[in-house]
Amino acid sequence: MEDFREEFRVKGEELVEKIKQLLHEGNVSRLIIKDADGKVYLEIPVTFGVIGAILAPMLAAAGAVAAMVADLKIEVVRNEEPGKPGKDATG
Repeated sequence: MEDFREEFRVKGEELVEKIKQLLHEGNVSRLIIKDADGKVYLEIPVTFGVIGAILAPMLAAAGAVAAMVADLKIEVVRNEEPGKPGKDATG
């Protein structure tokens, strides 16, 4: 199975809200927070276990990164292309 990747550019103050939005959409397996030059600041593996108690400190860390860097990229790794329906029993 091939992962689908997409990138979003956000301002520092928008970072945490965008992460929350992406997590709410579902089908995200990993989030990678980078600066405009591609330097990775934070990589968040998203699994069912992460959604609980581990997520809050990661969002706090993302907020700290946002305070240091004005322009950021969020690379989103998904299991399948957004908006693409999953395979049904006949497919």
